[in-house]
Amino acid sequence: MNTHNDPDNAPKGGLFGGRHPILVNAFLIAALAALGLLIVYFSMAIFTKHGQTGMVPNVENMNYASATEKLHDAGFRVEIRDSLYRDDLRPGIVIEQFPKSGEIAKPGRKVFLYINAVHPKQVMIDEEDRPGLNAMRGMPYRSALAHLQELGFKNIKMVYVLGDNRDMVVRVMADGRPVRKRQLVPVTAHIVVEVYNDRLNLLYDSLYNLEMLRDPRVVKPANPENETRNTEDEQE
Repeated sequence: MNTHNDPDNAPKGGLFGGRHPILVNAFLIAALAALGLLIVYFSMAIFTKHGQTGMVPNVENMNYASATEKLHDAGFRVEIRDSLYRDDLRPGIVIEQFPKSGEIAKPGRKVFLYINAVHPKQVMIDEEDRPGLNAMRGMPYRSALAHLQELGFKNIKMVYVLGDNRDMVVRVMADGRPVRKRQLVPVTAHIVVEVYNDRLNLLYDSLYNLEMLRDPRVVKPANPENETRNTEDEQE
């Protein structure tokens, strides 16, 4: 009896099929899925440097170039967050950093730096679109003072000048020069605010009274002592 040609005795499903092809396929799918997850995990670990940490170095009070070089050597990136201005510090040095020195962070993380600006911040005192005119003219002094302080000016002085509208701003001087509308001024400038003192009306009144006294057409008021003497002479 030839068993090689008997179809009933032939193997079924091949090497992986067997008698349970559904279970085999499910196993293969699960194995491929697990392999895919492992690949994704190790890829993320490589790109995100999972498990790797480093200590952030101290770069405060260093100039920007040296601070950047030091952070790059430690594996960190650098970004300037803001530029401030302090006249008691050298221009271009790092005032503050974040994260702070000594903190633990992953390599490649950004370290934000606050730099002392080379030039002081400049602001516009009066934004009205009328260039050439004196800035803040006609503004009440208290409002002008509050506005200047809000802009960041610290050296502010008020000077009274002869005028007819008390406590109204005549002009603003920055480092000895008049400030115009829409002009940029450094916040470190010495500001002098000229304000009317309301004595012009008093001066007008004094001059008018003096002119009236000198005018011969004006009848001068009688002196009571002279009137008394004239009356006594008439009675005698």
